[in-house]
Amino acid sequence: MCCIGADPVGGFAAFILSKRIFMETFQAEIQHHFALPFTNPVLIFAVLLLIVLLAPILLKRLNVPSIIGLIVAGVLIGPYGLNWISNSHAGMQMFSTIGLLYIMFIAGLELDLGEFKLNRNKSLTFGFYTFIIPLIIGFPVCYYLLGYDANASFLTASMFSTHTLVAYPIVSRMGIARNQTVAITVGGTIFTDTAVLIILAIILSNSTGGVNPAFLARLLISLIIFSVIIFVLVPRFAKWFFKRAAPEKYSTFIFVLFVVFAAGFLVELGGIEPIIGAFAAGLALNRLIPHSSALMNRIEFFGNALFIPLFLISVGMLVDVSVLLDGPWTLIVALTLTVVALVGKWLAAWATQKTFRYTSTQRDLIFGLSSSHAAATLAIILVGYRAGILDVYILNGTIILILITCIIASVSTQRAARKIVIREESEPLSTDSMGEFAQEKILVPIANPTNIGQHVELALLLKDKGSVNPVSLLGVVPNNEEAEKNIVSFRKQLQDFVSTATAAEVNVDIITTIDHSPADGIMRTARETMTDIVILGWPGRAGLWDKLLGEKIEMIIKSTDKNLFVCHLDQNLILNKRIVVITPPLVETEDGFGMWVNKVTKLSSELSIPVLHLGDPDTRAAMLEQNKSVNFTFEPFTDWNNPMSCGDMIKKDDLILLVSAHPGYISHIPVLESLPTRIENRFPDHNRIVVYPKQHQVDQLIESDDHIFIP
Repeated sequence: MCCIGADPVGGFAAFILSKRIFMETFQAEIQHHFALPFTNPVLIFAVLLLIVLLAPILLKRLNVPSIIGLIVAGVLIGPYGLNWISNSHAGMQMFSTIGLLYIMFIAGLELDLGEFKLNRNKSLTFGFYTFIIPLIIGFPVCYYLLGYDANASFLTASMFSTHTLVAYPIVSRMGIARNQTVAITVGGTIFTDTAVLIILAIILSNSTGGVNPAFLARLLISLIIFSVIIFVLVPRFAKWFFKRAAPEKYSTFIFVLFVVFAAGFLVELGGIEPIIGAFAAGLALNRLIPHSSALMNRIEFFGNALFIPLFLISVGMLVDVSVLLDGPWTLIVALTLTVVALVGKWLAAWATQKTFRYTSTQRDLIFGLSSSHAAATLAIILVGYRAGILDVYILNGTIILILITCIIASVSTQRAARKIVIREESEPLSTDSMGEFAQEKILVPIANPTNIGQHVELALLLKDKGSVNPVSLLGVVPNNEEAEKNIVSFRKQLQDFVSTATAAEVNVDIITTIDHSPADGIMRTARETMTDIVILGWPGRAGLWDKLLGEKIEMIIKSTDKNLFVCHLDQNLILNKRIVVITPPLVETEDGFGMWVNKVTKLSSELSIPVLHLGDPDTRAAMLEQNKSVNFTFEPFTDWNNPMSCGDMIKKDDLILLVSAHPGYISHIPVLESLPTRIENRFPDHNRIVVYPKQHQVDQLIESDDHIFIP
């Protein structure tokens, strides 16, 4: 018996039809997603990340810089290659803009302001050379050789003067971003690009009939307003924000990103390219973000991992190699422009070398950093092309110029940077080179884990990057029945500080020990671990416990031969605007003189603040001999009968650093025994450090009844 109305053949046909429709729909969907160029933002981002991941790995075997690999990858996937991604895609344009601004921001952030101020005349000189020499060479070549009119020749010649710091990530990654040569090149870059971009704004306005006194006045007023906002208001707001935001939290990084792009937008409103605003933001935040801090590491990490590689890929996507097939004139123009651009930048680097007697390696580094043309160059040429001033041959020739100069700049920079790194590493470890504590050990004893953030931060700033030893956080717990429980609790409380140090790429370990006396435990551990520097907290004054703690610190000071830093750091170190160093006579004869000079120099560099030295002229001469690059001024101070008279030279935001000594040592004078307390009473709200360096004992150490930290 069969079912009435059943049609097996028709059901099968319907099944086949539905399957066919499904496959066709699925195929159409696949074809839609993989149609060239890609339009799906998820797919585009995945492809870009794959390139960032694989390009450096594939080209490493060929000894090709990763920057070149990323640019070449951009050429391959761009509209003039495989056409996977269009450079007109909104997402790609955003990545390109973000990456360029990020490069300029990091350049301003990593700039050693102390070194830059000391060498600002050198930066201006290089900026003048790298601006005027390519301009002088480029104009007659374009006018007489290529046959362009005066406007086109001048505009193209101004393009030769620009450059983009495409190779800057190389020096940053290799750890020489604060080298003097890099500092003057970056400083000169800003001078050059600012001048050229102002010319660009004038030319653009002139093409529309807008160049008049009103336009120039608006441009000047915009720059003044922008400067006030960036260099006055932003640092004050940043200080307020950093005070209230925990340094290990993501909010500080988001704040920095906001400042970068807000600054770029503000300067763009005034008719100037946003890269100037990003660089200015880096300068404004420079002193507030120490180079060894966790925040700085996060900024560099995101830039090197994502933003900068995507920008380099976008640069490659601009290159149309096929234009070489358009005819011999395109090739002639492209080669001429490229040769003039490279020769002009090389001559500027050579002139800088001869002027300041730099080595050939330093010259090559200057040339490598300043020879790449990208963003500003393309902006100038596009403005000229759209305004009808330049023809398609100049446009296509510039595209080829971008590819060639970026490759040459990357190779030259990497070779020169490698030579500088090898030379620095081959130098012997001495006080004149890397410091006498290349393998130093820093110990931070902790009495209260909830109040040591600034002490750990100081240790991270002082630590020699050449040392493989970790910063040790020491906890001494009483020897009682609760000892083991207290050790576990102590270690748990310190994990946040370990995380902060890890983010700053500094090794930190936790040491716990049991002892009846905290002072004895600290001294014993310092000897066992062969510690070079011990950072102690400044004792309080509230009650009996604080008095006892002060007595314990005095016991440590008088009983150990380590370099001691006794610190009162209630305020964040980035809020200090100057370091005031007070030294007694003959302090330069002590064993630990080189140590504290190097550490003051490093602290000054990390915080980008100057040093005022109050002391004997002989000490000043010894400091200059110890470290010629230290950014400090000197005021003679010899009135040790009235030592607090030096307080008239101390300002509100100064970090006070007193170099002290004990009876029996060469540099000891009796007033040093009570001076820490007197400084505390007069400057209770100041950050202050008392340094007890390793000293040369001339007689048996004399016991003193004078209290150092207790009135």
